[in-house]
Amino acid sequence: MAMCADLIHNEHINVIKKASELGDEVIIGLLTDEAIATYKKIPFLSFEQRKTIVENIKGVSKVVPQKTLDYTENLKMIKPDFVVHSEDWKTGVQSQTRDKVIEVLKEWNGKLYETPYIVGTSSTALRDYDLINGTTPERRMKKLKRLIELKPIVRILEAHNGLGGLIIENTKFVQGSEVREFDGVWCSSLTDSVSKGKPDIEYVDLTSRINTINQIFESTTKPMIVDGDSGGPIEHFVMTVRTLERLGVSAIIIEDKKGLKRNSLSDEKQEQDSVDDFCSKIKAGRNARVTNDFMIIARIESLICGKSMKDALLRAAAYIEAGADGIMIHSKKSEPSEIIEFCKEYAKFSNKVPLVAVPSTYSSITEDELKNLGVKVVIYANHLLRSAYPAMVRAAESILENKRALEADEFCMPIKLIIKFIPSSK
Repeated sequence: MAMCADLIHNEHINVIKKASELGDEVIIGLLTDEAIATYKKIPFLSFEQRKTIVENIKGVSKVVPQKTLDYTENLKMIKPDFVVHSEDWKTGVQSQTRDKVIEVLKEWNGKLYETPYIVGTSSTALRDYDLINGTTPERRMKKLKRLIELKPIVRILEAHNGLGGLIIENTKFVQGSEVREFDGVWCSSLTDSVSKGKPDIEYVDLTSRINTINQIFESTTKPMIVDGDSGGPIEHFVMTVRTLERLGVSAIIIEDKKGLKRNSLSDEKQEQDSVDDFCSKIKAGRNARVTNDFMIIARIESLICGKSMKDALLRAAAYIEAGADGIMIHSKKSEPSEIIEFCKEYAKFSNKVPLVAVPSTYSSITEDELKNLGVKVVIYANHLLRSAYPAMVRAAESILENKRALEADEFCMPIKLIIKFIPSSK
């Protein structure tokens, strides 16, 4: 048998009982955290915690790690007489895994035995319950570090309101046995400001941004990274860290610039902070944390400010030494050559932290390419707002042009779908 066993329920026990009736030895292929992360949300419990639980279930003889969703490696090593599984895997992302199991078992005349599935008794169903009933700040905050540890690359999308949070929570792309989804939320100062009709100059204060954060948190259980701009004066940054950590935010990214905030992708002249002053800010933020789960990520603006690659790399090393939990490298070129060069040089560092990329302008680069360059987190920083605005303008223009709403329906989702999209409070 193979299982995740993150949340043990009666379906697990039923299948183990049936397996015990079929043979003298029941071997559980327990999916590793990394294997689970390839097709659904990361487990609540670590592999070792889950292994301890499963080993102590009556009827289980042995537990072996299963490193992929594909059973082949373990099957060929064990050569079982039977593979036992609930019949719920006949459809969905695991159907191809089932087909492969049947094919491999033929090599030694093994058999697949499937038990009847009891609807609603799955860890996924229980996780849906978790979404409806929410999560706690501590549980949410811890998720980002676990994702970075377990996934080859962590995929983050911008949201500027609760509706965006719902989109991030629910949007999935299924291709064979692979399920792609967004792992977390980017709370951008740009989109938060623009959605309120304000310029991106840090005019929207922390209190207002906390309101946005809370709106998003009510719509999703996924972790959040907050765009902290420069972080402001050190004394203010310390208070910001304490506030965001208390809310359950997983990380803040601060940029090494000073003076009145100017968006990095604008043509206006940018002034970079000194290395020493920015390192002092990182250290002060670290000292203000209550836990090590909250991450402070340093954003390097050297390439934005027209400085050399050497300057960017020297700053990366200094910020890591100061205690940064991650490094974000930024570029406004339309192609990724600067990012590629930085990543290749960064890979030579003996002391590294997770690397973050934001491909807003150099959008041709793929996640696989970024992953191969050593990037651990990719942030799609403004795409929900940028995609919503043109549709809203077209709808408004259509109403004016036609003096009615019928033609605008082309740009709108049905009202009934909107109502269904918001989850019930039941």
